[in-house]
Amino acid sequence: QVHLVESGGGLVQPGGSLRLSCAASGSGFSIYVMGWDRQAPGKQRELVAAITSGGNTNYADSVKGRFTISGDNAKNTVYLQMNSLKPEDTAVYYCNFRGGPYAYWGQGTQVTVSS
Repeated sequence: QVHLVESGGGLVQPGGSLRLSCAASGSGFSIYVMGWDRQAPGKQRELVAAITSGGNTNYADSVKGRFTISGDNAKNTVYLQMNSLKPEDTAVYYCNFRGGPYAYWGQGTQVTVSS
């Protein structure tokens, strides 16, 4: 069982920045993918960004150039630096961990972009 602890959400003005963190514990996987999904009210959950244990990254088109995902394998922690935030980035952001046939999600952290 992998346990994910998220932090870093909050309220920010348009154009501002936030950094989300997600620490995974209990993982015995040496090869895995960690990342972030988000779900806005009335919308389907969507992939935001992901990073493999080898350092390969993937981003949704809507966040490319604004968001950066990075990871610290030694700490089993992934970070999502979000810059130039827009009101449409408002959502609950969920950390996720995928290893072998298993997938785990955190409890979610609210990001609100509003003036």
